[in-house]
Amino acid sequence: MSAPMQDHLSQTTLSKQTHDTMPNQGCFISFEGTEGVGKTTAIEQLCLRLEDSGIPYLRTREPGGSPFAERLREILLDPATDINDDTELLLLFAARCDHLQQVIIPALQRGTWVICDRFTDSTIAYQGFGRAHGDEAVRAKIDALIEQFVPQLPELTLWLDLPVLEGMARANKRSAADRFEQQATEFFTWVHTGFDVLATQYPERIQRVDASGNADEVGARIWSTVQDNLDIK
Repeated sequence: MSAPMQDHLSQTTLSKQTHDTMPNQGCFISFEGTEGVGKTTAIEQLCLRLEDSGIPYLRTREPGGSPFAERLREILLDPATDINDDTELLLLFAARCDHLQQVIIPALQRGTWVICDRFTDSTIAYQGFGRAHGDEAVRAKIDALIEQFVPQLPELTLWLDLPVLEGMARANKRSAADRFEQQATEFFTWVHTGFDVLATQYPERIQRVDASGNADEVGARIWSTVQDNLDIK
C-alpha cells in the first residue's frame, strides 16, 4: 500500500476555498496504482489545481482516513503483523466502513470533493490478485463485502500506470518498506494485472494515466483527465 504521508490523520485537509457553482453532492475521486507510481505527488498537484479552481476538497487515504481506521492502518502496515488473508481483508473493510461513515459520506453530502489515496480497487488488486491470483471465490468474497458495506464508490478513479519494476525501483528509494511493500515482484505483477482487469471492466469510471515522466507531466495528464470526465472548465 502507499507509504504513510507526512501529516497524520488521514490527510483530511479541507480546502478553505468556496465554489458558488458546486452542486449539493461533492465528487469522489480515487487514486490507484502499484508501489512507486507517484500517487502522493499526483494527489498534491490535483489538490492545488482544485484549490486554484475554487473547488472545496478533502484529501484522505486508505487504509485510514478516520481516527479508528488510522489505528487499523498501523496494524495492517506493520511488518510484525502476522495475520491470515481473511483477517487482513476484514480489517481493511472495518477501516473502510468507518472511513466512509465518519469522513467520506459527510464530506460529499456537504458538497466537498473527496480525493482518496486508494479505495476498493486496491482491495481487489492487492487482496484479490496479489494475494489470491484472481481466484474467483476470493473476488466474489470481496465483491460481496463491497456490496454490503460500501454505499458510495468514486465517480472517477485515476489509475497511475507504471511498469512494476520501475515503480518498485522508485519505492525502494523511500523509507523502510511496510508490510505490503515487502512483498516480492510476483505479488506486484499480480496487483498490476488486477488493476488492468478492473480498468477493462469499468472503463467509464477507471481512467488509466501514464505515470512515466516527471511530476509536472503526470500532473497535467491527470488534470486533463479530470476536466474531461467531470466537466471542469
